[in-house]
Amino acid sequence: MNQKKFLAITLTLVTFALASSVLAQNSTSAKKDAVKSPAPIDASQASPDDFVELLRKDIRSQKKQIIAENMELSDAEAEKFWPVYDQYAAELSKIYDVKLALLKDYADNYNSMTGEQAEDYIRKRAEVEQSIMQLRLKYMPAFRKVLSGRETALFYQLDWRLGLAIDVQLIQVPLINP
Repeated sequence: MNQKKFLAITLTLVTFALASSVLAQNSTSAKKDAVKSPAPIDASQASPDDFVELLRKDIRSQKKQIIAENMELSDAEAEKFWPVYDQYAAELSKIYDVKLALLKDYADNYNSMTGEQAEDYIRKRAEVEQSIMQLRLKYMPAFRKVLSGRETALFYQLDWRLGLAIDVQLIQVPLINP
């Protein structure tokens, strides 16, 4: 595995996520303007929803590319690995959709949340994080059937790190006021 290549690609993802976050934070007035005029979306007029959708598309494709570049699978290994990965990624994507919907609801309502609603958000967020870990554990035997133990560990290390890069995008969500 080429650690420098992984680091460079991860830094690119983090930079993309941070840039999206900054642009999304500055788009509140642009979101109001976008309701008035149906102009094409550009960086100065995009809503946080637009950035989330771009992030979903970019991350999904870049994640697969990063894994492919770092796993260094033979053709025979790749033929067995990618169908398992695609199933895993599809299930993980559904969980991330729930996570993003939960975060969007939080962002839309954090100023008016009651204490009970805030606690409910935390419980639901914890359930989502737990679902991600349960999915990883569920797929471990499937990956282990098509990869060596070390390759399986490498895949999960890549997956965790890429998950962290995705979570960097989520720092745009404001903290709740006490």
